[in-house]
Amino acid sequence: QEQLVESGGGSVQAGGSLRLSCKVVGYAYWPYCLAWFRQAPGKEREAIARISIDDSTFYADSVKDRFTIFHDTAKTTLYLQMNSMNPEDTATYYCAAVGQAFIRAYCLNGIMREDFDYWGQGTQVTVSS
Repeated sequence: QEQLVESGGGSVQAGGSLRLSCKVVGYAYWPYCLAWFRQAPGKEREAIARISIDDSTFYADSVKDRFTIFHDTAKTTLYLQMNSMNPEDTATYYCAAVGQAFIRAYCLNGIMREDFDYWGQGTQVTVSS
């Protein structure tokens, strides 16, 4: 059974860094599209980074040049490296994966939240000023 198991959340001061992990369990193959979402209190869940099967990436403007999405060489774990963090990054972070094949362009530019079939349990990130 496919599962995504997150770890790595916590508290950090503004300007600091955190790395989130998402272990991909039970898949017959590496997912065609994976993403990190976040949801702040009272706000919609937003996609902040995506990675396609060929390792192409997309970043939301709010995290571009500060966050990096990547996976380990064995393709068992997805990561989100977060640098230069600020209080606006405070949210619950979720990793997500699709359950079917998608072309690279759709993963990077057109995919919708509803296309993601599997979700991690969420991990809280708090950035203090």
